Amino acid sequence: MAADDPDELARVQRERDLYRRLLDLGRHDEPEPFLREALGLIVEVTGARQGYVELHDDDHTGAPRWSLAHGFTAEQLASVRAALSRGIIAEALATGKTIVTPSALLDERFRERESVRIGHIEAVLCAPIGDDPPRGVLYLQNRVGHGFFSEDDRACAETFARHLAPLVDRVLARQRERAGADPTTPVRATLRAPDVIGRSAALATALQHVALVAPLDVHVLLSGETGTGKSQLARVIHDNGPRAAHPFVTLNCAALPETLIESELFGALPGAHSTATRRIEGKVESAERGTLFLDEIGELSPAAQAKLLHLLHAKEYYPLGGTRPLRANVRLIAATNTDLQQAVAEGRFREDLFYRLQVLPVRVPSLAERREDIPLLAAFFCAQACRRHGLPRLALSPNALRAAESAEWPGNVRQLENAVEAAVIRAAGEHAKQVERVHLFPDSVAAAEPDAAATFQEATRRFQARLLHDALEAQGWNVVDTARRLDLARSHIYNLIRAFGLERGRR
Repeated sequence: MAADDPDELARVQRERDLYRRLLDLGRHDEPEPFLREALGLIVEVTGARQGYVELHDDDHTGAPRWSLAHGFTAEQLASVRAALSRGIIAEALATGKTIVTPSALLDERFRERESVRIGHIEAVLCAPIGDDPPRGVLYLQNRVGHGFFSEDDRACAETFARHLAPLVDRVLARQRERAGADPTTPVRATLRAPDVIGRSAALATALQHVALVAPLDVHVLLSGETGTGKSQLARVIHDNGPRAAHPFVTLNCAALPETLIESELFGALPGAHSTATRRIEGKVESAERGTLFLDEIGELSPAAQAKLLHLLHAKEYYPLGGTRPLRANVRLIAATNTDLQQAVAEGRFREDLFYRLQVLPVRVPSLAERREDIPLLAAFFCAQACRRHGLPRLALSPNALRAAESAEWPGNVRQLENAVEAAVIRAAGEHAKQVERVHLFPDSVAAAEPDAAATFQEATRRFQARLLHDALEAQGWNVVDTARRLDLARSHIYNLIRAFGLERGRR
């Protein structure tokens, strides 16, 4: 290169800047967010309207491991993927050479291709990723302003394609390293729990306790806050226990009125109560030889508690209206979000039943105790929501993931799942390319944007009021805990509550 060649110097600088930006994106912990942002980068640099990238594992076999699109509608993307075995993309993959054309509709090489005619494809730049054979392909279509892709664009695309696969491999290597340090790995080797998402130390401890009790035919008490996933762990215990081939039956003790709970649990003979016009099979009978999971067991009436104790002690029960006992062979897993020991002290729960259940308790951690699992859970729920609703595959942006990780989730995993599902629906409704923070927290984001006429002082006041209100709500309006969390004096908290006119349950 001549030292005084400004064009060549500019080209080298552009390639260097592109590589640096790719390296910066390569700090991602997961390959899919990296690829999504990398594709957005090359679309921006080349001025393309649409882009598509797919990449195989390094064995080059089977379906692509990753395929992401930018700027395509669902219908257009389907056409692009359908054209992988024919047309421009197929030629780039077959020859291993970059294809550039100002108008595929006019190019004699491609104008007769059905995919080109149907899509009215003009400017195209298609570069293979990797060599002998290519591991994937970068496909860019149409330019802003209806221009064509230049030689500079071609150079940038080839630089991108040359560096993309090695950078993905680095991200995967870091992913494997983290997996090696995952504290849940040893217990997962002995426990079938594929749907339990997370790799925190708190989750590892809970799984270790589950692995201990699962193979034993003993009753189990699961405790933890609402929405932490107690029912999921109950299912894991059943699936890994000696009764896995038999029924797993659930009953939420808080979902039924007291007058029906005994009938639902133990069954009823005809005429036992006003709605028993025929024999009613109870959950105990349905769970014969299997597992009966009683959620919110602290809500059982005293009469139902006495009958449940008899079932655990004598392995028999009486259906409502019955005079002869029925034998039962069930394993009981109970769950509660209340302090049963306190309930015993207050006379709301039988002490002898509590100790029957408390033999091998398992405590399920709150989401606040396993905050590092939030990005994994959010990504899982995002993919799940896309599949459930038949929506285009979306991912949460890094900003949305950071916001989710720093937010308070008093409803724990269940609240996070519902929030992510709603965010996916909002993002898809806007045809967004990814789920952003505004989709996940629409109310807080709106509140964080003061009126244009607001002064700096007013905006600051609104922020402080919102921060204090959210902290109070998260701590159940316990001023001592809120003061500790915000590192403020209790007296100052009281002064701010009065100054901002804050009220419990109202913003």
